[in-house]
Amino acid sequence: MYRAPRGTTDILPPEQPYWRYVEQKAADICQLYGYERIDSPLFEDAGLFIRTVGAGTDIVEKEMYSFEDKGGNQVTLRPEGTAPVCRAYVEHGLHNQPQPVRLYYFADIFRYERPQAGRYRQHHQFGYEAIGDGDPVLDAEVIDMAWQLFVSLGLGRLTLNLNSIGCKECRPEYLKRLKEYYADHLSELCRDCKARLDRAPLRLLDCKNPDCQRLAQSAPKSIDYLCPPCAEHFNHLQQYLEALALPFIINHRLVRGLDYYTRTVFEIQPEEEGSQSTLGGGGRYDDLIEELGGKPTPAIGFAVGIERIILNLKRQAVSVPALRKPQVFIACMGGEAKAVAVKLAATLRRAGIGVIEAVGDRSLKAQLRQANNLGVRHTLIIGEDELKTGTVALRDMSSGEQKNVPLAQAPDLLR
Repeated sequence: MYRAPRGTTDILPPEQPYWRYVEQKAADICQLYGYERIDSPLFEDAGLFIRTVGAGTDIVEKEMYSFEDKGGNQVTLRPEGTAPVCRAYVEHGLHNQPQPVRLYYFADIFRYERPQAGRYRQHHQFGYEAIGDGDPVLDAEVIDMAWQLFVSLGLGRLTLNLNSIGCKECRPEYLKRLKEYYADHLSELCRDCKARLDRAPLRLLDCKNPDCQRLAQSAPKSIDYLCPPCAEHFNHLQQYLEALALPFIINHRLVRGLDYYTRTVFEIQPEEEGSQSTLGGGGRYDDLIEELGGKPTPAIGFAVGIERIILNLKRQAVSVPALRKPQVFIACMGGEAKAVAVKLAATLRRAGIGVIEAVGDRSLKAQLRQANNLGVRHTLIIGEDELKTGTVALRDMSSGEQKNVPLAQAPDLLR
């Protein structure tokens, strides 16, 4: 028997109310903050992600779904959402629009990683990007927007982690100090961190190995090596977050997992400890547009996995509204009645009334049982007597009360 591939899942009808709830809340928040939707292709040139995400990252080294297509091109299923949006910004000349350009997306994301709670090899991401301005006010807006999304969803007991990892001017000195620190503890590092030390030292701070986490606690802090512009930017951001009454913790180990980040990085976590409890995060990437062939363009963004949101909605027992379902069932007896039922169902649907009509040749008792199981409010019954009189029996499923009404009046009565 075939099964869904490991790391993927079917989203069955009982789960759909959570998905529609999250998607609608996210779209509502984007409208409030002036963000417009963009949809990018499911796959891109593999070089886009190698160049922007970083050759030394786990995503590029271990997790990307890359292949050669029939035209001999190396393509990759989208492993993250920011690089495609930035590629579209450059390709379509969005720098000619008023800046910053505010964009949001819903995207399938593919990463070959160990499946875990709320994260699959194919998962679904909501994200947004503000491209074209370096003002720390924009950082505060992006962070506030993420926070307000979770508040609107009904999630509580959250923590905002914040850090600054500097820019290309001041980060080299910090990386030098970081390498010197870890060089004295080389024997205590895990195999992956030993390999990362020279080419991706920031990744050492993000390692999940307990021994590496212990070392990271005493490692040099990036905010101690910020150049004056980066330090000023970070100080202003903290002032704006305080003005917004957003509580935050400066987390010196927070670096995020992609090479393109500069200056501000942030994550929002629920009370559960550990990296896998992270709800979503983001940060600045002021050099990424230029890397893709555009003009120097500051930008900042945020992304969150929808599965991770739904997992936390369930953990916090947040109730979500049910999806609208048809509230009318049509039961019929005999072939002639079935023809009338088909026409009546079409008339009701065109009048905006959801209908489920009986199929097959089950008894009236069985049809009423089905209507009851479906949870409809009313059942219309068409039998021999109703055909003779041009009526339909209207049954209230909660009270059991039933009366005959003219067939032509049924739509108005139900409406």
